[in-house]
Amino acid sequence: MTDTFKALVLNQQDGKTVATIETLGDADLPAGDVLLKVAYSSLNYKDGLAVTGKGKIVRSWPLVPGIDLAGEVLESNSADYAPGDRVVLTGWSVGEKYWGGYSQRQRVQSKWLVPLPDGLDAYQAMAIGTAGFTAMLCVMTLEEAGVHTDSGTVLVTGATGGVGSIAVAVLNRLGYRVAAVSGKAGAEDYLRGLGAAEIIGRDDMNQPARALEGQRWAGAIDTVGSTVLARVLAETSYGGCVAACGLAGGADLPTTVMPFILRNVSLRGVDSVMCPIDRRKAAWQRLVTDLPADALGEIGQVASLEQLPELAEQITEGRIRGRVIVDPNL
Repeated sequence: MTDTFKALVLNQQDGKTVATIETLGDADLPAGDVLLKVAYSSLNYKDGLAVTGKGKIVRSWPLVPGIDLAGEVLESNSADYAPGDRVVLTGWSVGEKYWGGYSQRQRVQSKWLVPLPDGLDAYQAMAIGTAGFTAMLCVMTLEEAGVHTDSGTVLVTGATGGVGSIAVAVLNRLGYRVAAVSGKAGAEDYLRGLGAAEIIGRDDMNQPARALEGQRWAGAIDTVGSTVLARVLAETSYGGCVAACGLAGGADLPTTVMPFILRNVSLRGVDSVMCPIDRRKAAWQRLVTDLPADALGEIGQVASLEQLPELAEQITEGRIRGRVIVDPNL
């Protein structure tokens, strides 16, 4: 007998996105070679756009959103996984094209999964989530570009968001001096608690930059794009690197080639959706050692499926600080 379970399902009605809690059975789930019991998911900016319908995220209807999840294998037709295995899933267009984490059970492709590393449980994995995974990929990118702890200050934009919060904590743990950009009132204590040595107002970074400004940053992790990224590039020191992973401020980039050809600055894109499996495993393993455990307590809050529509509105309006962990079993 198939167990029933609840899930948040998105449908289109009169051209609008409607989110409802539905009772489903295993037969309702999509094709895949692994059936999972979902322990936790999380709420990301992209999830907020999907649930509210404010962004063109959803590409298949109906859809269970949630771009990441962590849980336990219940059934498997894959040689790589067996019942009882603990796994984490981020990316691969899950929660956009394929059904995602806002469900108590889910069926997925085994090639999308990463074994949960020793030292992390499902809750911690989703406190980290896609945001933390992306932050770790950004840190790895800076390291590979030659930005080291003795190179100078590393800037993190959007520092109170999911990616930014974990990037600040990881960089500080590794020994970098971190400057954090935030426009949220009252965020200074929070960011200093994560390890930021310097707090910079978002309005200051959002001012249009000249082709080159004074050299301030050995490297940077940018989640904002647009005018902020242009200023970051103009202020990056000779030989520095900017790892770009977001466009919360816009997809445009009003800059010139001057930082690249006169200061040897590199701009490297960081993608967490189609990231190869070996790099995924390396990033998750690094998070076990390089992310302070106490940072997760400061970043996370737990929400039920029923709370997600309201929280989705809040995250798209910039009214959420840090991570929201989703417990579909509440």
